Amino acid sequence: MSFSSDTLSAHSLKSEAKSLRQERARLGQDLSHGAALEEVARAHGFRDWNTARAALPDRVSVPFQVGMRVKGLYLEQPFTGHLIGVQLRGDMSYTITVMFDEPVNITPTFMFAAHRQRVTATVTADGISPALRGNGQPQMRVMAE
Repeated sequence: MSFSSDTLSAHSLKSEAKSLRQERARLGQDLSHGAALEEVARAHGFRDWNTARAALPDRVSVPFQVGMRVKGLYLEQPFTGHLIGVQLRGDMSYTITVMFDEPVNITPTFMFAAHRQRVTATVTADGISPALRGNGQPQMRVMAE
């Protein structure tokens, strides 16, 4: 069985169940729709389909995807780049890894420079980091380019 790379939702599990039924039919094994839903739910760590259905949203819109071009501010420094990693966290925020097109100097003064080309940060679905700098500004603001 192949698993979807989508964020888990009832829709993505139903799609997996449909694919599982088709795969089993190709092998000559009959599998009901309900049995396929149960098997897929257990494969994702749920007790049964009803438990999975109660825990998951119908569909999830994903604001960030690997490979996506982004722009924004990191430590109040402007950047452009692309996402090389995205992970949905349990609190529905995202851990993203951004590869900047050009290294960003993250020091507040110009007495010395500390450049970063790749950073990992936690952001909400609207692209704003809940972690704040000493001046109250978010560590990162990111949006689609």
